Amino acid sequence: MSQDSPVLRLELFGRTDVGQIREHNEDNFIVANLTNQLRGLGQEMRQVVPGENGVVVGVCDGMGGAAAGEVASQLAVDIIYEQLLESGSAKTRDDLARRLVDAIEFAGAQIFQEARADRSRRGMGTTATVAAFLDRRVFIGQVGDSRAYLLRRGKLVQLTRDQSLVNQLIEAGQLTEEEAETFEHNNIILQALGTAETVQVDLTYVDLCQDDVLMLCSDGLSGMIRNDEISEVLFRSATPLDACKELTDRANAAGGHDNITVIVMKVTEGEPLPADAEKVAYQKYAIVDVNEVAEEAPSESRLFDTIKTNRADIEAEVERQNLRVSHTVLGAASPLEAIRAAEKEKAARVAEAAKGSAKGGFSTKRDERSGRPSGFDEPVLLPTHTLPPLLMGTIVLSALVLAGLLGYLAIR
Repeated sequence: MSQDSPVLRLELFGRTDVGQIREHNEDNFIVANLTNQLRGLGQEMRQVVPGENGVVVGVCDGMGGAAAGEVASQLAVDIIYEQLLESGSAKTRDDLARRLVDAIEFAGAQIFQEARADRSRRGMGTTATVAAFLDRRVFIGQVGDSRAYLLRRGKLVQLTRDQSLVNQLIEAGQLTEEEAETFEHNNIILQALGTAETVQVDLTYVDLCQDDVLMLCSDGLSGMIRNDEISEVLFRSATPLDACKELTDRANAAGGHDNITVIVMKVTEGEPLPADAEKVAYQKYAIVDVNEVAEEAPSESRLFDTIKTNRADIEAEVERQNLRVSHTVLGAASPLEAIRAAEKEKAARVAEAAKGSAKGGFSTKRDERSGRPSGFDEPVLLPTHTLPPLLMGTIVLSALVLAGLLGYLAIR
């Protein structure tokens, strides 16, 4: 930022609510000034200026049942904060971007190790949507389906891309926005911190201008309130505190099906918006000052590319990462393949049974619609457990000897 550029000043507030259905709150959020090491929502943090180390805010939506989801989201915000604090001042924007990604990845690895070490926390995980500010630029690291929005000149734009099954189907043209609202698998997310040893952080950015309003939230808010309603509240609220209160109240009034967390930041002082400013949109950021990172940074989301290439692992990954609390994590190749995996396996068993029937001299004529041998019900596969022959023989012989001894004693 040049000496003549206006200082970026933010007014902010955050709020989290348990909602109307959940028994406890598994969401957590962070608001911290890395320059003076202040964290929380004290009065001194309601108005902040990103210094040389920057400011970080983030929302984490935990999952895993009992208290595990709460543990995962708390670990995430604490570890990310500590990692960014320890790394010191960012020399460049690329430096801050790289540190943000590293901090989120490190948090995911640590949560994964914690889950492995404690059986009661197996399967715990959390989403993470974390924004780091330096001068007028904000970087957003995304894992999961918590969101970041920007309101500019009355228009609300989603800055992040949900890493979820329903969003992938929408982008593939297989679901409309209206159909997605009632889609039965809309709780499936494609990755989360803690459910695997590594994650791929989707890094985006935007340059802020005077009067912009930035909002981060969990899906307990975005899933209950439409975008036009969010836009209306952000536009007419006098302060971020007012906006947070009204948004959580509206989400609760709409049903409050999940925990609700929201952070609202308004640019009260900053660069004026240019008359020819480009339209705000989802923008990926490639870190260019480190060779290894630059080579890995694709033009499209690496997450979705990875999903498409892991077809051989689909069934194992679905079984391993299936979480049934507030989200489901799906580490699968193709979401549609995952949904249809059971039918494919079933069809394969039917085909195998049909071959066996043919060898036994039965008719192999098939029903045209189902593909099954006509006149036959679908085979029922019963689980069997057998012991090695040597062990079985030893058991039988021991039983005979014992029976003989008991008979001898009875005669005497």
